[in-house]
Amino acid sequence: MNFNPSKLLSNRHIQTLYPSLFKDNLNLSFEIEKFTLSDGDFVDCYWLNKNSSNNIVILFHGLGGSYQSSYIGRTMQALSQNGFSCVLMHFRGCSGRVNTQARAYHSGDTGDATEWIVEVKRRYPNANIHLVGFSLGANMLLKLLGTTKQAFTSAIAISPPLDLALSANRIDQGFSKLYQYKMIQNLNQFLLKKYQQHDYEKLINLKEQEVHQIKTFWEFDELYTAPIHGFDSAKHYYYDSSAMHYLEAITTPTLLIMAQDDPVTHINTLPKDISNAVEVEFYPKGGHVGFIEGSLFKPEYWLEKRITHYLKH
Repeated sequence: MNFNPSKLLSNRHIQTLYPSLFKDNLNLSFEIEKFTLSDGDFVDCYWLNKNSSNNIVILFHGLGGSYQSSYIGRTMQALSQNGFSCVLMHFRGCSGRVNTQARAYHSGDTGDATEWIVEVKRRYPNANIHLVGFSLGANMLLKLLGTTKQAFTSAIAISPPLDLALSANRIDQGFSKLYQYKMIQNLNQFLLKKYQQHDYEKLINLKEQEVHQIKTFWEFDELYTAPIHGFDSAKHYYYDSSAMHYLEAITTPTLLIMAQDDPVTHINTLPKDISNAVEVEFYPKGGHVGFIEGSLFKPEYWLEKRITHYLKH
């Protein structure tokens, strides 16, 4: 089931931007659950087709993503139509409600996901549990798979930034700066909202006016992500959280889908040490969480079909 885009859709930026520019109005009927974490904070979990299947798919979105992200809606719709129960676990503060703790989430934060997975497995002890992650969520998922002793039926990771330092360097170059600008803008706004409840100048020596001056991922992660989550520096955070260091230890049957022309993660070659449990599909084209076939005016979203096919077979 190879990915083959048409010439008009072969450009990396068209692949990346098209899904968000031309969103479908899916009108999915979610059942929303607030899940309280061990530290008193919460994550919002959105169920679709709940309790209708012994096959449960837990999804993890990308940076700043949510139930409103086009790739999430299409994937959950496709899975539910094929008989799966599925649930999206929002990372802290991503569902539209600001989380309570001063910390938020990051690319290697497996703690919240682990708590939610344990709860789902407790409720449904006889169910097959599948995991699907996108971008940041895919990186987190791969790290989780490489460090956990839990057993899962299968997993899929799409467009993960396997090397966070490399991705942070590359996204600060050329046209990719546009993606960085938009994502940093959203992160800064997210952080500024949290200043209403938390004194970050006292906590991590970060003044509110300094947030407005953050322009790159290196700056954001050096000033906020690293210190608030207990890392010594952005470099320390990137090394500890990069999924490339955990691929060899994965035992769950896992599909890794990536594109060589990804303008966000910029992975040109894969690490040498990858577990035999990981099936890699590394396509020349596809952009970042794109993978669109068909024509410019009649797109066919290959990614949802590939995810469904893999989980079913």
